[in-house]
Amino acid sequence: MGESYPPAGRSTLCLPDLFMFEIPPFRSLPLLNGGHRQTLAATIWTGASAGQTGRRHLLSLPDGDELVLHDDCPANWRPTAPVVLLLHGLAGSYLSAYMVRISQKLRAVGVRTFRLDHRGCGAGAETAKRPYHAGRSDDVFEALCLVQQQCPGSLLGVAGFSLSGNMLLKMLGEHEHRSILPRELMCAVAVNPPIDLEGSGRRLALPGNRIYDQHFVKLLVEDVARRVQRHADAPRPLYAAAPRTLREFDDLYTAPVSGFQGVTDYYERCSAEQFVPSIMTPTLILTASDDPLVPSESFERLACPSSVTVHITSGGGHLGYLSRRGRDADCRWMDWRVVEWLTAHLRP
Repeated sequence: MGESYPPAGRSTLCLPDLFMFEIPPFRSLPLLNGGHRQTLAATIWTGASAGQTGRRHLLSLPDGDELVLHDDCPANWRPTAPVVLLLHGLAGSYLSAYMVRISQKLRAVGVRTFRLDHRGCGAGAETAKRPYHAGRSDDVFEALCLVQQQCPGSLLGVAGFSLSGNMLLKMLGEHEHRSILPRELMCAVAVNPPIDLEGSGRRLALPGNRIYDQHFVKLLVEDVARRVQRHADAPRPLYAAAPRTLREFDDLYTAPVSGFQGVTDYYERCSAEQFVPSIMTPTLILTASDDPLVPSESFERLACPSSVTVHITSGGGHLGYLSRRGRDADCRWMDWRVVEWLTAHLRP
């Protein structure tokens, strides 16, 4: 069944072809209506306990950089039981609150999880000379293959958040990856993915979103400074003064050091919306109409195959989704939708 879109202010329910999958409506917690409140509240009220992991795996990439995967294995997990790979967003890490919470929820139902640190992030701060970006689908593919090697015979799922959601969708739809994806890969979830990078850049540049723009640029500029200090041969930034916006940062650093002809070329080649029509893996795209960073219009015009379900809620912000209690065990509506989608597809 194809995706459908509701009148403004209502949540959409799309059902995959494989089976009936119910997504309950999102109802905001009192006093947290609105995308900004949801987004900011989720960063302050994390709801995550300690996110340490039992085992780390180093993944060597063809260009010499390394990624780190954190293996959270339930005590009762047995070979061939389900496994999920989790991918964090921009300026995040394996310790990002949503990564920790969802890993804990999956582990509680017997699913082994691997939380990825992208290049230079989290525990991988010293293992990469080059930056990650929205188009690093090769890195996602390499991480997925390592998970498959570590867990032969297990059914696999993968979830990407924010920027990683774009990376994941790009990988799933690219011909060079789609044709060689592990046959054990059963499903994927992308939450608030900026599938139109140019459109998301324009949204971020709005006066009301300056707080987010400044936050990301500050973290990224600091990350570049640390990388250059650690590695004498790391790519140097082209800017003398720190960029003021994320778009400027991408134009002066991300694009040139990653082989793009400027920010426009980077955004055009790496936006996932062009790859979604070719996705064959059962995939849920979850987003909100009031996301202050990612315009919902990019999903409303998206050409989706029957394998892709798009669910747009009327509220929730960007990786927020703090909801009134309903059938869920806590108020983390996003967490439970991710867990339910993955576990439903990973049943033997």
